[in-house]
Amino acid sequence: MVQILGLILLSFVVISVLLVPYINLLYKLKFTRQKQKTRDIFEVRTHIFDKLHEHKFGTPVGGGALIIFVVTVLYFLATTLMPYLGIERTSIYPFKKEFQILLFTFLSFGALGLYDDLRKTFGFKKEKFWGLRFRVKFLFQWLLALAVSAYLYFTLGIDIVNVRFFDVIDLGIFYIPFAAFTIVAFANAVNISDGLDGQASGLLFISLIALLIMSASILDTTLSIFLGLWIGSLIAFLYFNVWPARIMLGDVGAMSFGATLAVAGLLLGKPIGLIIIGGMLVVEVASSLVQILSKKIRKRKVFGVAPLHLWLQYKGWEEPKIVSRFWLAQLMFAIFGLWLSFF
Repeated sequence: MVQILGLILLSFVVISVLLVPYINLLYKLKFTRQKQKTRDIFEVRTHIFDKLHEHKFGTPVGGGALIIFVVTVLYFLATTLMPYLGIERTSIYPFKKEFQILLFTFLSFGALGLYDDLRKTFGFKKEKFWGLRFRVKFLFQWLLALAVSAYLYFTLGIDIVNVRFFDVIDLGIFYIPFAAFTIVAFANAVNISDGLDGQASGLLFISLIALLIMSASILDTTLSIFLGLWIGSLIAFLYFNVWPARIMLGDVGAMSFGATLAVAGLLLGKPIGLIIIGGMLVVEVASSLVQILSKKIRKRKVFGVAPLHLWLQYKGWEEPKIVSRFWLAQLMFAIFGLWLSFF
């Protein structure tokens, strides 16, 4: 555990050193949030969102890309140098296979999100296939999630769900759609939560701390090293991401981080615990889903605007108040999830 704490400090220092030059580079490349007429998945104009977030236009996006790059490089180095760092290689699954699935999820969902950021920033035409409409992006998410889930099932042999008080449930082949749904849900949950300064990264940070405690308790160093490096980088990023944000995660970070968070929970065999630990992320995506289904089926809204954080902002709550209270709620969800996992 001492070595993991050292890796948290290492990634924190590296991101801290690189972040200011990186922000300046994004400004130079004009890779910033653009003033545009945003639309929901039904291609309907979102006037309320545009009005409430008008002040964010011009803020650099793509902060997640730097975190992905740094964590990936440091993860390669740390796992290669484990014997020299005094870290014993212990894990539930074969080291290389766990290493591969973590990085595949981290990088593939990041690449999908990066393309979406590029489209939004530089205006690729939506009417063309590679303009990546929501339904096309959603399809790609499912294809990647099914590939990851199939790897978890066929290669790592994971097919169970550990549900406290109900013992272990063997899902068999149905584990693949279950895991894929979990991955897609969390990828979109983090993406939806990345609407206010510091919100998504703060909720992620709290969730990852809980998962690190769980992975350390079962001596899974392969996963613990990855989570530690990720946590350290998020701490440094949060310094520049809290209100008023100087940089945003962007879809590249949100999609990658949400999907990888889900995979970490699946590797730990605690998807139900993950749902509780990531409670506010679940609440955010659930509020959006309820709104979408209501508009589609009932032809009317449940909320004036969704997701939950946007509705609170619309009601007059100040942005820092919403974010800080979401953090507190997430902290309690994480503690509750850990309690259930260790009970």
